[in-house]
Amino acid sequence: MPITYKQDILAALKEAGYNTNRLRKEKLLSEGVIQALREDKYISLQNVSKICELLNCQPGDLLEYVREAPGDR
Repeated sequence: MPITYKQDILAALKEAGYNTNRLRKEKLLSEGVIQALREDKYISLQNVSKICELLNCQPGDLLEYVREAPGDR
């Protein structure tokens, strides 16, 4: 996956006061999005935007492009 997370987003959210129970209870992120973050899977830009709002950051603070080696495709 050439786009990767620069940090553990759930840990960053927890540090900012948003544990997974709060994220679900306040309907800030769905269980599916939380699970995708746990598994380092893609999430929608809408969800990236919501996380940036919660963490007061830019998408580039969360994501990075990592070039794949030619044999990795």
